[in-house]
Amino acid sequence: MKSKDLIDVFDEFLDELKGTKNSAKNTISAYSRDINQFIQYCDSKNKNRIEQITERFIRLFVIHLNEQSLSTASISRKLSAVRNLFDFAVREVFIDTNPLANIPNPKIKRKLPETINLDSFLEIIRLLLEEENETKRLLITTIFEVLYGSALRVSELCGIKIRDIDINNASVKILGKGSKYRIVPLGKEAIKAIKAYLDKRGEFKQNEFLLITPSGKQIYPKYVQRVVEKYLNQVCDIEKKSPHILRHAAATHMLDKGADLMAVKEILGHSNLSTTQIYTHVSVERLKKTHKSAHPKS
Repeated sequence: MKSKDLIDVFDEFLDELKGTKNSAKNTISAYSRDINQFIQYCDSKNKNRIEQITERFIRLFVIHLNEQSLSTASISRKLSAVRNLFDFAVREVFIDTNPLANIPNPKIKRKLPETINLDSFLEIIRLLLEEENETKRLLITTIFEVLYGSALRVSELCGIKIRDIDINNASVKILGKGSKYRIVPLGKEAIKAIKAYLDKRGEFKQNEFLLITPSGKQIYPKYVQRVVEKYLNQVCDIEKKSPHILRHAAATHMLDKGADLMAVKEILGHSNLSTTQIYTHVSVERLKKTHKSAHPKS
């Protein structure tokens, strides 16, 4: 067993995330914040060597987190980060066992994601017909049709290049989290919108990205957020009117129609099935509401 300073183990752990695992920047930033907080706590208790950290010490750290009135989700996230750090330390033989092995994360009551119904989405498409600027109308229509039709994240939508689109096979290659590519189906309406938009791009036809701003630059998340919020405001009263609502809606509607959970997982680009399963709960809740409002014996 190799004795090691905690901060040195942390540095090597980050190197693995950046190199071998090729983790997303946001993931690395989150780990850095949470583990740095843990290291600061260790430093305040004069625990600077990896082998000094025991299960009892970790339990004291959990008490410390609870005293800060953090949410259950925040505490769970911080413990997961620290647990991954010590898993790495075990693999590298800096310690024999993970001191968090017998310390579970606090249970989190997952909030069901908000969605819109299909009628609300179709109403947005109808409203877009009133937009007088044809190029703008086609751009925003494509944003909605592709976001919803392929259940994409905003960053994924903004990163689509023209060469990523395969019209013949009705699919698009998406660069998702962790720099991983996946092939996602394109619906008929999405393909129709893409074709019409590309025909009207005018002087900016040479730009490699599918969606561009009126000034000819690659579209960016804030732009998408603004236009999506504008139209969601007109058709629904959900609290959070973000583009991610369209991804939630697409996943829920697919499951409502009997889609296979594993297939939905692949379309969404989830690494864990448990992340996708949250939509099964949303789907069941929607079915309950339909039953209650429509069934004579409900």
